[in-house]
Amino acid sequence: MPLSDLPPDARPREKLLARGPQALADAELLALLLRTGIQGLPVLQLAQSLLDQFGGWHGLLHAKVADLARVKGLGPAKRAEIAAVLEIARRSLLQELAQRPVFDAPDAVKQFLRLKLAGLSHEVFCVLFLDAQHRLIAMEEMFRGTLTQTSVYPREVIKRGLDLGCAAVILAHNHPSGAAEPSRADELLTQALKNALALVDMRVLDHLVVGSGEVSSLAERGLI
Repeated sequence: MPLSDLPPDARPREKLLARGPQALADAELLALLLRTGIQGLPVLQLAQSLLDQFGGWHGLLHAKVADLARVKGLGPAKRAEIAAVLEIARRSLLQELAQRPVFDAPDAVKQFLRLKLAGLSHEVFCVLFLDAQHRLIAMEEMFRGTLTQTSVYPREVIKRGLDLGCAAVILAHNHPSGAAEPSRADELLTQALKNALALVDMRVLDHLVVGSGEVSSLAERGLI
């Protein structure tokens, strides 16, 4: 059943235009992207089924293309549209971080890192390189795997920072377990990098730990 077959007051598009996007339920928002259901499953039910299967928006937007391809009724066009939503969100947040100091948009930093790192099955260590006004120059993945103080090499971070002409950095990594609680190893690693980067006049402003539902800041906890 396409959305056009629904009663006018039940159509997500008309509801959005009349009352704003915040008035729509999650399934209604997704139904706007999908537009049509499949045989025996109306579009709103298909949308709710997808959200249930992937654990809500967070899981759906972090699903791999191969995962989406296994869902009956999701053709290439629908899979592409879902993937595009996440990429649009990432690029919007990146643009915001590049145009204003990160301390003016701390929530945007956390939101971007959640979109980028939450839900990964492996641990990734990233560095946000900032200019003298603390605007984003680049975010780069530096290391991956099981991270320890000895597997993250300060000299690689220093070298890349010098190449980019950065003045400060924000460190970030994810916990595949889903818990955003910083470990003692995270604290030691932060201190080691802070001391090393200070030798070349680069400041470590924060170290963010990304879990499945939240992002923890070592700076906010007084650990930097």
